[in-house]
Amino acid sequence: MRNFEKPTRSVAVSRHAMAATSHPSATLTALQIMEAGGNAMDAAIAACAVQCVVEPGSTGIGGDCFALYAPGGSDKVVAYNGSGRTPAALTADWFEERGLAEIPRQSPAAVTVPGAIDAWTRLHADHGQLPFADVLGPAIRFAEEGYAITPRVHRDWSLEEELLAADMTAARIFLPGGRAPKIGELHRQPELAETFKRLAAEGSDGFYRGPVAEDIVAYLRSLGGLHTMEDFASTRGEYVIPVTTDFRGYTIHECPPNGQGIIALLILNILSRFEAKGDPQSPDRLHVEIEATRLAYAARDAWVADPDKVDVPVDELLSEALADRLAAMIKLEKALTDLPPFEMPLHPDTVYISVIDRDRNAVSFINSIFDSFGTGLVAPRSGVILHNRGQSFSLKPGHPNRIGPSKRPLHTIIPGMVTRNGRVEMPFGVMGGYYQALGHAHFISKVLDYGMDLQEAIDLPRVMPTSDGTRVEAEHTIDGAIKAELERRGFTFSRAEDPIGGAQAIRIDWENGTLTGASESRKDGVAVGI
Repeated sequence: MRNFEKPTRSVAVSRHAMAATSHPSATLTALQIMEAGGNAMDAAIAACAVQCVVEPGSTGIGGDCFALYAPGGSDKVVAYNGSGRTPAALTADWFEERGLAEIPRQSPAAVTVPGAIDAWTRLHADHGQLPFADVLGPAIRFAEEGYAITPRVHRDWSLEEELLAADMTAARIFLPGGRAPKIGELHRQPELAETFKRLAAEGSDGFYRGPVAEDIVAYLRSLGGLHTMEDFASTRGEYVIPVTTDFRGYTIHECPPNGQGIIALLILNILSRFEAKGDPQSPDRLHVEIEATRLAYAARDAWVADPDKVDVPVDELLSEALADRLAAMIKLEKALTDLPPFEMPLHPDTVYISVIDRDRNAVSFINSIFDSFGTGLVAPRSGVILHNRGQSFSLKPGHPNRIGPSKRPLHTIIPGMVTRNGRVEMPFGVMGGYYQALGHAHFISKVLDYGMDLQEAIDLPRVMPTSDGTRVEAEHTIDGAIKAELERRGFTFSRAEDPIGGAQAIRIDWENGTLTGASESRKDGVAVGI
């Protein structure tokens, strides 16, 4: 039971349908779409399109998209991978010839062909009900007529003023008066409104062929990029088979690699070897979660890549033997100083949307431009912000995730879904770049191990292991005595510069026929039902 004296909020509860997003306008849009006869897929796409306008630093149509869909309340979960590929002409040699040891953020080399619109149009065609133009209508209105800036959007926007100022179009559109818009000010994106109108009329061809693609390709090539119209015209996402694990009697579903969802499952597999008891934020429990994450992320960085280009050891990553071996390495007395090598057998901004409709169709939907405002590059005529997902590639020779032609990078964005006893239980997701796999495992454990309600689990203070040895980033709300005890065991803590991650979830109460939902208190959004 929630402590009503704490400054947080209750879970949302409703009977018929519910949406949970990180922006109020997106949540309201999803509900309006369902009240107009749309289903959960229509609502998720419409909400995401609105967020591409009103949360421009967090997501956009110049990014990628992944989704999980459970139709009619069943446990038959469908997965879609809408991640884009590098230009066919881009090789690792391109970077070596220019003496680049890393992939620059604000450069065309960081831009893979965006996969979001392919995902939206395919998922809508196969699972939506309303006309696509109706689904995009709210986003068009916000872009054309304007929207008011909310507090978290302003905060994130203001941190990227220098990035945006470096691109002429980005500065013109997103720094009116030479600065980020303030809370309560109105902002418009007329170029993006026209692009959405084209998408409403032409579907995916409106993005991957014709004027929008020509605008993006010409701009990237003017900066030295290798993108071509053929790279755009040939873009296709794909339906994929979810990867799963059983945890405390529930089945957890994730999209398979090239996404890191499989690493969330590995963390859960490790946590399943430890008894969950006492305080969910105790030093012992946080110790186990931190170490499980460090071990699983080491495996991720060694193994997860585009399965079309390299063999990704999915069975090994999900095996009982690997979970046993890694769990056995965790000692509560002392932090691990050396992580094991993972040899092949014979680490940002995003929006996540959870929707359930009257027919119990459940959608777990995530859309991203990676870092806040992505590359900070904006196509001049179409107003499309281009993501920097290409920075997730490695340039290390021989690495499975080494950049190459027509290749998808290791992807951080991961929708999640829980099922049990033949029925869908809960679409859920966590925003926050490389935090997401840990975020999934942390959230699921708190709900299923400790019986916390969805909002309580989301509101808990967060920690994030870094790639710098035993250093852990922690939100300032982590208890000082807990940090001191973990530092005694060998961890070192630094304060997180930003709130860590964000989450939404909706859970079905099949016995009562009701829905319970929660939305991230670190963001501006809400969960609302009808």
